[in-house]
Amino acid sequence: MEWFSSLSLAYKLLVTGWIFVLLWVPYVIYTNKRHHPGALFVLFFAELWERFSYYGMRALLVLYMIDKGAELMYEKSHAYAIYGAYGAMVYATPLLGGLIAEKYFGYRKSILWGGILMALGHFTMAFPILSSFGIASPEFFKSLTEPVFFIALGLLILGNGFFKPNISSFVGTFYEEGSELRDRGFNLFYMGINVGAFLAPITCGAIGQDHLNFGENSWHYGFGLAGIGMVLGLLVFLYGLRTGIFKNNGHSPNKELLESKIYNLISVKNFTYLGTLLCIPIIFFLLNNGAKPLFYPFGKELSFLDITLFSMVVFMIFYLYNHGKSITKEALDKIKVIMFLFFYSTLFWAFFELAGSAITVYTETNVDRTISWLDSEPLSSSQFMGVNPLYIILLVPVFNFIWKYLKKNNMEPSAPMKFAIGTILLGLGFLAFPLGGLFAVKGMVPLTFLLIAYLLHTLGELCLSPVGLSLVTKLAPKQIIGFVMGFWFLSSSLAHLLGKFIAQETDGGDLSPVEALEQFNGVFTSVGIYAVIAGLVLVFLSPKIKSWMHGVN
Repeated sequence: MEWFSSLSLAYKLLVTGWIFVLLWVPYVIYTNKRHHPGALFVLFFAELWERFSYYGMRALLVLYMIDKGAELMYEKSHAYAIYGAYGAMVYATPLLGGLIAEKYFGYRKSILWGGILMALGHFTMAFPILSSFGIASPEFFKSLTEPVFFIALGLLILGNGFFKPNISSFVGTFYEEGSELRDRGFNLFYMGINVGAFLAPITCGAIGQDHLNFGENSWHYGFGLAGIGMVLGLLVFLYGLRTGIFKNNGHSPNKELLESKIYNLISVKNFTYLGTLLCIPIIFFLLNNGAKPLFYPFGKELSFLDITLFSMVVFMIFYLYNHGKSITKEALDKIKVIMFLFFYSTLFWAFFELAGSAITVYTETNVDRTISWLDSEPLSSSQFMGVNPLYIILLVPVFNFIWKYLKKNNMEPSAPMKFAIGTILLGLGFLAFPLGGLFAVKGMVPLTFLLIAYLLHTLGELCLSPVGLSLVTKLAPKQIIGFVMGFWFLSSSLAHLLGKFIAQETDGGDLSPVEALEQFNGVFTSVGIYAVIAGLVLVFLSPKIKSWMHGVN
């Protein structure tokens, strides 16, 4: 084991994480393969690798943008704005991608096309690596960095829009609606998501921040590794197509429309491919110019994208409320519940998604990432993005047992109460940061407090996340269920934009570690207090909100 002891701490974590997954995942599949269709396990691995690519890039994105030794060298506030805009569009495009698949494109083509776009996006992010092989000079690649960077993000956003909603829907086609086996199948599928989300940061993060061995191109090697993950996901999916394991599921629901010609010039299928690529300049604008401020109300910078998304949400709220009033009092009550939970979902994810921006920068600048009894070398800050999915993998069985036990004994909390508990736990997680500041040495906080914060955030996520979507489908009026689902998914988009404003409050410019810690602690304390208060308010309101649900569980 001399080779292992000679590794840096970041690579020891990488190797240990992979060994854990390589032992655990085969065991889980072996114990479940007799009960589920083979297609589930193909899609399990396809999604695992797609999430590997997404979370690998996400772990590096903000750190790369603000690195003064890299090409972009953005100020933190600008990097947070781009990260917020990127996250908002990543969660908005699946609305359109899901609609296209269900109307005429089919799940198979959508997943394949989305995967190809995302692989291209990751490799485009990695293109400066070519300078290492003598293909043009580093200066040539640096001159193209910014436009290529936004084109890459555009490919990733569009690819995600086709891939993400449709692979989940495709899994559902192999089970009968409402069956217990279907729920267990989705639990396995979501485990694959978290395995990919765990492996990605510890792998791409170790490579992407290894400037010693990979030089100034280390970031791009990390992005390239994410691209390899996406290619592996595509190969797994193609294996499923070639072997016939998907049977007749996932084909176009309207082949006649798919092959029909628009003005006798181009088929609808090819127009979809072409139209997707033509959307790249629009996303380029929304990320580059759309993330720049247009107005400054109340001292805040509002961009074109902010105004557009806020306007959409306001319109949808008015539409929902008026639609509820026009049907029955019961329908209106249920819409009120959806609006309440939309607000809390947006609040929760706005705070939670600081993990990819402000908390990652905090980890880089103000956390002592060494484990002295293992190694004097610190872990890479981006690797800590793997803590949350690891906690989920370990805690989901525990939560399943707790909820089943409480339900069996008629003690299970209502959905609004679960939202309240989740929000309070999230707030307590943020309060762990200033608590850690009390033990800081020269502005560096002990690693333990970061792990405690992530644990509390994960506990909050496990209370809130599984509840929302399921409940909304039950509460929404049947006539507009698609509209309501779109409204619900916009909460995640809106959360990323709101998170941008919070993250920007942590940017005090070029500060010493002690000054930066004070800045972070001030913001995190406020976030923690607001979240706890919001959760306590929901605890108080839960009985009333539950009565508006009219027996829906």
